[in-house]
Amino acid sequence: MNTIPTPSTPIPTADLAADTPAADVPSGDDSPVGLQTISPAQLAANRCNAKQSTGPKTRVGKARAKRNAIKHGLLARTVVIRGHQLKESNYEFRALCRALYADLNPVGQLEEMLVGQIGTATWRLHRARTAESGEIALSVDQGHWERRHVNAQMQWTLWRAAGDPISAMQASLCGSSILVKWLHKVRAQVEQAGELTDDALKILYFGEPNSLTQELETLRRQNPLPAEADAGQRAEVKARLLQEIDKKLRQLERSQENCRQHEESEEQANQAAAVLPDEATLNKILRYETALERQLYQAMHQLERLQRRREGENIPAPMTLDVSAKD
Repeated sequence: MNTIPTPSTPIPTADLAADTPAADVPSGDDSPVGLQTISPAQLAANRCNAKQSTGPKTRVGKARAKRNAIKHGLLARTVVIRGHQLKESNYEFRALCRALYADLNPVGQLEEMLVGQIGTATWRLHRARTAESGEIALSVDQGHWERRHVNAQMQWTLWRAAGDPISAMQASLCGSSILVKWLHKVRAQVEQAGELTDDALKILYFGEPNSLTQELETLRRQNPLPAEADAGQRAEVKARLLQEIDKKLRQLERSQENCRQHEESEEQANQAAAVLPDEATLNKILRYETALERQLYQAMHQLERLQRRREGENIPAPMTLDVSAKD
């Protein structure tokens, strides 16, 4: 069991062997073999010397170190995607590297390599989250497009197969809107002709009579226009026809508004449900992110150990635990 070193407790060199260079381990004839110690004064001197080796101090020197790290690692060339359709920002990646080098201040090629790994893992994690956002946007947009662009011929077939197409059409925003539009055309013809003509009724036919054409036929029989009708009679018949058509229009418009509210609520629910990608895509992204986060944390941990050891701290050897299951 390792003890916490204090100024009065000599530090066993065996505990430092895994992380301390051999040149830092003092030797002497009076030290036991395998348990050499260093004094607190020597440890303080080591730390003082390490603080004097913290890399370039000047702005030019630091800039050269940053450029060399990118140059030797070829990070910008190998990490940033520059395809025909997808072009990641080389400038943003270099800015990320510069910020990491400024914050972490690596010294030596090994620390520079670890900072490069941290930058690469960070960039790839950002890419994975961008891919997740893209999958969500694609799922939401594609679902919305498919729900809004139905096959017209199939829709007509379904309405006619319902027996009375008018009832089926009133159950959807699309169908209600068509009926309102057609009935407005019928009203315009009544407004012009002063009566409900056969041409006006044909607007609402689906190849055969339906409940709406039957209602209008009944309305025409109840309000016949005499052959020798004068202007007053014509105006009276026209007014009664328009009144009944307007009543039917208001009914259809209420149905249209109810369908609109229902379908908008349903669309919001569908979009909310589409925020999660499908299981296969989600698992793939999560596995990718987990692997990148493991790489990132390992590089950060290794860099921290190197820098602490460079500053003269006593860093114990890393512990590895192997777990195996027996049948």
